[in-house]
Amino acid sequence: MFASLHAPGNLGILIECARGFSPHIEELPPDAVVFDIRGLGSLFGPPESLAQEIARRVGVPANIAIAPNPDAAVHAARGFRGVTIVQPGREAATLAPLAVNLLTGSPEVAELLHLWGVRTFGDFAKLPPLGVAARLGDEGVELQRLACGLGYRGLREIVDPLEFEAELELEYPVELLEPLAFILARLLNDVCGRLAGRALATNEIRLRLDLEQGPAHETVLRLPVPMLDQRAFLRMLQLDLNGRPPAGPVVKVHVAANPVKPRRTQHGLFTPTSPEPEKLELTVARVRHLVGQNNVGTPEIRDTHRPDAFDMRAFAPSSSASGKPVAVLERPADAVPRLSLRRFRPPRPIQVLMVNQRPTRVITGAVSGTGVAGRILMAKGPWRTSGDWWRGSELSAMSWNRDEWDVAMESGGLYRFHLDVDSGRWFAEGTYD
Repeated sequence: MFASLHAPGNLGILIECARGFSPHIEELPPDAVVFDIRGLGSLFGPPESLAQEIARRVGVPANIAIAPNPDAAVHAARGFRGVTIVQPGREAATLAPLAVNLLTGSPEVAELLHLWGVRTFGDFAKLPPLGVAARLGDEGVELQRLACGLGYRGLREIVDPLEFEAELELEYPVELLEPLAFILARLLNDVCGRLAGRALATNEIRLRLDLEQGPAHETVLRLPVPMLDQRAFLRMLQLDLNGRPPAGPVVKVHVAANPVKPRRTQHGLFTPTSPEPEKLELTVARVRHLVGQNNVGTPEIRDTHRPDAFDMRAFAPSSSASGKPVAVLERPADAVPRLSLRRFRPPRPIQVLMVNQRPTRVITGAVSGTGVAGRILMAKGPWRTSGDWWRGSELSAMSWNRDEWDVAMESGGLYRFHLDVDSGRWFAEGTYD
């Protein structure tokens, strides 16, 4: 079944009304739309109830028609006032009173039909098909089929760009964050509503604040999973603006969302429960506001030989949902235990006495109160490591060049020291345990 709306001068309103019922819509300028309503019976009941709901939502006086095919629905909406229901098998009888000029044929065919005295759909439908084909050709056959209410074509659907944006130019500049939050809530409600209407979510929210003077203030929220929670978005934007407020009064607000498919997960019986991604992301945003943008996330080792080099990535949930219990790996009884290096971040500066190019004593320097200063009983090394020197002066801070030593102190501790070859400074990098 298909529904058609006809209201001269209100095409935009008709399209918006149709979007509330179906994503499959055909625009018929300048005054009509037709859309697919198959499957809506379970929500709205029989066609009469659905037509009443459409009339309630459209908001302007409009003709509404429901028919088994798009062409019959369009002709009924353009030819009859009010609500028209075309029952299957009754298309020709229902459309028979309509004026034949509703058929969009060529002027030559229209003139011949007028000379023959054909004034309505019913008159045209009664003509012998072979005679129509002989005198009017393929066009006449197609028009007679439409006059009988028969149709088999699909909809030529509106293809909208998937751009979900909203902006508001303010009448007066806004300086305080509290009134700005009301504006953000309104724009986020608009964007999230349009996403929900297309059964989509978002994994990125972009905010741009045009200022009265100076460059625009921009904020990007990158979400670990697709979400559609307006309140969570608003709270995260507020936290970001509190920590990094705009540099001047705001004159224009622009909000955009990146559309993606919503998250669908099915948890297994043996999978431990985890917090909802929306609540977790809001908590992470609050922690990020307290400790800094680059200090919260999941550490990821860089693709480099630089010791202890890592980046902080945004939290992302595990994609594993097999439902199988997690296997606990146990160390075999005959396995040889290994030392683990517990790194100091940042490395602690020390002073080391060298004899015959080997470290023999830590003169000064205490590592977290462990009393690392003292005589070195054994030292293994050096192991020279360097890299990123080829990147040039612009990335000189990323280069490293050092000699590493593993030492055993008289106090009983095992440590890793390294000498920065370029600066000649010693550091305690970590302790073994």
